[in-house]
Amino acid sequence: MNILSNLLTQPVQPARSKQKRRGVEIKSQREIEVMREAAKIVATVLKEISQMVKPGMTTADLDAHAEKRIRQMGATPSFKGYHGFPGSICSSINNEVVHGIPSAKKVIRAGDVLKVDTGAYYQGFHGDSCITIPVGEVTPEAARLIRVAEEALYKGIEQVKAGNYLLDLAGAIEDHVKANGFTVVEDFTGHGVGRNLHEEPSVFNFRTREMPNVKLRAGMTLAIEPILNAGSRHTRILSDRWTAVTVDNSLSAQFEHTVLVTETGYEILTDRSKV
Repeated sequence: MNILSNLLTQPVQPARSKQKRRGVEIKSQREIEVMREAAKIVATVLKEISQMVKPGMTTADLDAHAEKRIRQMGATPSFKGYHGFPGSICSSINNEVVHGIPSAKKVIRAGDVLKVDTGAYYQGFHGDSCITIPVGEVTPEAARLIRVAEEALYKGIEQVKAGNYLLDLAGAIEDHVKANGFTVVEDFTGHGVGRNLHEEPSVFNFRTREMPNVKLRAGMTLAIEPILNAGSRHTRILSDRWTAVTVDNSLSAQFEHTVLVTETGYEILTDRSKV
């Protein structure tokens, strides 16, 4: 399992890890209101990027747009400078799984599977979300991978309500992915999000005994983010020490929402349909 610390999508931490844990934070109503605003900024930026992407653009173009818009809306980019990460977005193309570094040399081409992940820090709280964008016409297999990845996210979200457990989410995601012939990346997980970009608990996308099966409580805020590969689930990190790629060069897709746990269900804070 990948336990590098300089990552934006939370790496899996073995149960034997000695890292200090703060515990799960329950947000107050005031804090939730602030998080709604942070998440709205993220949703707005991702919606704009999804509408502007076209072949010939570079991932640096998207990064510049994201940073400009995040700052215009009164926030700062969560990712920029985080453990030294240089961008305001992670931009990962095709076999790049997570943490692709935006670059003027990375040209977006027709048929690409483009993942864009970003966060905004607003009045002390973070919002975090990721989308996968088919650039122009993609292959049927790529289109199916993207569709199943988004479906898997919502399968997990449907399990969110006070009294349920994190492994209810994980099982729903894993079952949907496997039923469609794809694999869940196990090197990275979702996470709590709020005052810190990464908080407890780890939000797994597969059944595991590595971490406690946390019971959900109203006021928890979770970044749920299934990552799917078309081939092997295994990844490796490139020499830039950030970009994770599939070991077999297969395609990868990811979707993520910041979600509030309520007594009766959930609220998707980064819902792009509401901006």
